[in-house]
Order: sequence, then structure tokens, then C-alpha cells
Amino acid sequence: MKPFAEMTKEELQALRKELAVKYREYQGKDLRLDMSRGKPSVDQLDLSMGMMDVLTSDMDLTCDDGTDCRNYGVLDGISEAKELLGDMMEVAPDHIIIYGNSSLNVMYDTVSRSMTNGVMGNTPWCRLDKVKFLCPVPGYDRHFAITEYFGIEMVNVPMTSDGPDMDMVEELVARDESIKGIWCVPKYSNPQGISYSDQTVRRFARLKPAASDFRIYWDNAYTIHHLYDLDQDHLIEILAECKRAGNPDLVYKFASTSKISFPGSGIAAIAASQNNLVDIRKQLRIQTIGHDKVNQLRHVRFFDGIHGMVEHMRLHADILRPKFEAVNRILTEELDGLGIGSWTMPKGGYFMAFDSMDGCAKAIVAKCKKAGLVMTGAGATYPYGKDPHDSNIRIAPSYPPLKDLEMAMELFALCVKLVSIDRLLAGMKE
Repeated sequence: MKPFAEMTKEELQALRKELAVKYREYQGKDLRLDMSRGKPSVDQLDLSMGMMDVLTSDMDLTCDDGTDCRNYGVLDGISEAKELLGDMMEVAPDHIIIYGNSSLNVMYDTVSRSMTNGVMGNTPWCRLDKVKFLCPVPGYDRHFAITEYFGIEMVNVPMTSDGPDMDMVEELVARDESIKGIWCVPKYSNPQGISYSDQTVRRFARLKPAASDFRIYWDNAYTIHHLYDLDQDHLIEILAECKRAGNPDLVYKFASTSKISFPGSGIAAIAASQNNLVDIRKQLRIQTIGHDKVNQLRHVRFFDGIHGMVEHMRLHADILRPKFEAVNRILTEELDGLGIGSWTMPKGGYFMAFDSMDGCAKAIVAKCKKAGLVMTGAGATYPYGKDPHDSNIRIAPSYPPLKDLEMAMELFALCVKLVSIDRLLAGMKE
């Protein structure tokens, strides 16, 4: 089939009539397909069920250093958990604080603490006339929700194949003292699956921000979430690079086991310089006596070191890989060469990004929903839900069973075609 833009009005109308019949057939199937969030599937959750058996009532719940995990204490996490998460995050254990079940909660706390108490002796953000964050787009909607909640102005920074537009980042942070942070998903980014290039990471580490309390919010959510054994993206470790560049305090690094063990029942961590950790612990001592050490110990004994965690992620990959490949195959079969969309095929992570013709994303998602397929809302990958081109759609292949996913993507491709034809026909009427 030739590109839609090269078709005559009559050809487009005839094709639309044919596709509309197929769409009505989907509507008649009473589908209930959900691709709205990047949730692990039931099969993935089953991989971690052995974690329920590693601690029993007759076991010793004492750590190597004598800590009784059943009791109060140990503000920043048991040493074994710091070692495990440190290996996962490629950071020394003494640069880590272990939190509760969610890295999103840690990021929220970090922004909240900066608002109320400031960063390392700087003026609390709530006392400033204006606070801004840089937001690489398309990006993670929950990041944007945090900064919007606190009334922080968000500034879009375009993503490139190497990561955020660093010329723009360097210029903005150097001249605007009100810019206090930037959201980053540096490896297998949400939603495009892009991993930052070596040059991009080095440029981040060498930023010269006007604000002394500027921080890079480095959400390395997919640090070991590869789809392939041999073809993997690798990232320069940002804390070490910042130290080499003479900017040791520039970054907060976040991670969790949410998509490794059980989402909502994992363990999360922040890694940072010693100066930053001292500042964080001041607030943490007021907030808690210590997070769930029993859960920390459960993870340590289940994985038995980073090698066990890596092997566990291979099992996840065996489930996820066919799904990502199915999405890519169906989009290629149905849409390649038509000039009505482009998409990413990452080497890891949880998402793929689809870019439609300008002005079509909301209509595509709405049309999918009318036929029983729920997608992430169009615009969600931009601050305030405002995609200036109305083109980006996040695809989350992980949750549905493979057969349901294939049906969902065939329906999605059909909706892309129908909406694109309507857009082109509308342009011909003008």
C-alpha cells in the first residue's frame, strides 16, 4: 500500500469505508483490553512467589551485624540490602539509603523536603518567588505530577536519540537560578526506551547551574531491565562521573525492585554524595525510625546477591521480549511505509513510544477506547498533559497476555489508519 499522503481523496474514502467495517467488527467483540499502565503481568508476578517462603516463623531474622530485623532501628537500611541495591545501582553501599516500597515515594519526599527545608542550607523553595524544573519530553507522567502538585513550573526539553537536548539543558541551567532540577529516566527511558549516550551523561556531570541547590533527579528505574542477553544498553555511572567532574553533590539517583520482585512490595533506594546523604538523614530521622527491615531481609535472602537478581531478570525478559517483538512486528506489518506513524523498539525497559501524525493522538486513543482498548491517555507524556503536537502515545506491552496484546495492537493500528485518513480528508476539504 502506498503512503496515505499520496492517495487521492477517492482512494482514501474507499479505504476508510473498508476499514470502518473492520472497526465495527472489533466493537462487536465486547473487548476488555488494558494497556494503560506498565504493570508486570501475572506470569511475571509468579516469578517472585518464592519470596513468600524465604522467611518463616522458625527462622533467625538477624542480620550479619547482629541487627534484629523484627525491631526498631537502622534508619538507612540493613547493610545486606545496601550491598544488594548498591550492586544493582552500581554504587558503593555507603552512598545508599534504603527506603520503603516505592522509588516514586522517595522522589516525592525529596522534592517535598526541598520545598519545606531547602537543600543543604539553601533557601527552602517555598520561600522563593519561582521554582522551575526541566522536563525531558516525552517523559514519565508521574514525575510531572509531583512537580505540578508542588506548584513547580515545568519547562519542556526535547528528547533526542542520545537523551535530552543538552545544548538546551546547559544553557537554561546556567542562566536561570530558578531552575532547581531536571527529571531523568536515563536508561530505557519512559516512554521511548532511549538510553543516554556517554557524552550526554558526561555533559550532565559537568553542568554549571546558576542555582547551588540544583539537582539532577536520576530515576534509573530500568537499570537491569534488559530484553536481550547480549544486545544491551550500558550507562556511565552518574555519581562517579559527577565526582570526576568536581560536582559530587549534583545528583540524586533513585531505583527500586518494583519491577523486579513485587510492585508495591519491593524496596527502594536513593544514592547520593555523603553531603547529600547527611542532609537527607536530618529529615529522615524525624519522618521514621526505620523502614521495613523484614522486607529488606526477604529480598536479600531471596536473590542471594546481584547474580541471583540478574538471573531473575532474565526470566522477566523471557516473558517481556515476545511482547515487545509482537508490538514491533504488528506495527511494521500494518503501518510501515504509510507515512502515518513512527515508533521505537527499545532493548529494555517497559514502554514503547508511538508518534502519529500531528493532531491525531487524542483521537486515536479515544477510538481505541470505544472499541474496548484502554491506552495511556494522550498527552500524559508531557507536563500538564499538553502534548504540543498531539502526536505521542505510550505503548505498555507488559500486562496483557500475548494473544490479547496482539489483538490490541491490531486494533490500535486500525485506529491509527482511520484517524489518519480522517485527518487527511479534513485537510483536503480546506
